[in-house]
Amino acid sequence: MSISLRQYLPQLKFLRRARQESGPVTLRQRRIYILPTREGLLLGGVLIAILLGAINYANSLAFALVFLLCGLGAIAMLHTWRNLLGLRVEVGHSTAVFAGETARFSLGLFNPDTTPRQAIILTSKQGARKDVDLMPGIQWLELDRPAVRRGRLSMGRLTIASRFPLGLFRAWSPLHLQMECMVYPKPAPSVGLPTGLAADAGRGGQHGLGQDDFAALRTYHPGDSLRHVHWKAVARGQGMYTKQFTGEAAEELWLAWELLPGLATEARLSQLCRWVLDTDADGLVYGLRLPDISLQPDHGSHHRRRCLEALALYGEHR
Repeated sequence: MSISLRQYLPQLKFLRRARQESGPVTLRQRRIYILPTREGLLLGGVLIAILLGAINYANSLAFALVFLLCGLGAIAMLHTWRNLLGLRVEVGHSTAVFAGETARFSLGLFNPDTTPRQAIILTSKQGARKDVDLMPGIQWLELDRPAVRRGRLSMGRLTIASRFPLGLFRAWSPLHLQMECMVYPKPAPSVGLPTGLAADAGRGGQHGLGQDDFAALRTYHPGDSLRHVHWKAVARGQGMYTKQFTGEAAEELWLAWELLPGLATEARLSQLCRWVLDTDADGLVYGLRLPDISLQPDHGSHHRRRCLEALALYGEHR
């Protein structure tokens, strides 16, 4: 039964687009490729020239030299290939960063043998490189990639390779792992909270701005009530601070998209990111309102992360 070329080509593995793997990934025989390096090709050319001379002059010592070096090359090729065989690659945790910073992706290499694996080279498509000698067990590495824009950042395609022991051959295996890092918008410069923030009375617990018992002082932000300003500190020249109180009644602030009219999308997101960081640092109860999502007022590190992720992914599914 005949098959057309169009039907046959997609079946070839090397023409398929690589799918991301969640890991761990073990480097078995079918995943490892090997080719001679420049030095290996040069050695092969020299051996061919010596062999032709040995045939022409019937020189037995030249034959012995060619066969010896050919055997050495074959052994080196086997050791280069075996240097990657059986290694296990595991995906670690990547911490979220802000746009403009450097994202760091964690990767684990596990050596199942009792002997070291030397001269392992791990490179990324963006140019990051790590050269390691793997002892028995697992070793964790970090690969850097600049976080240029907000959203989900993927590490992309990686290559693990080795030229051990003589550099005559290069064995490598391509990796396309599910390694993602969340990139938050770049925070705008801190200018304090605006006076137009909508505030509603709610229950924030002891972490809110209640009206019962004095809790602490924080830096004054424009828009804070003048009744809560610590005027004694102002009189002493120690700066302007606002008193915080604990109690059942707490101030809930809405960080809303419509409070920033006239700004471009990325500028709005940067300013909202700054407000989220400032309100969280001050222990306020706050909510986030975007055109495509609304997060109810809350506080704490979990709520902060949810708000920053909402800002980072804004417009992703639109």
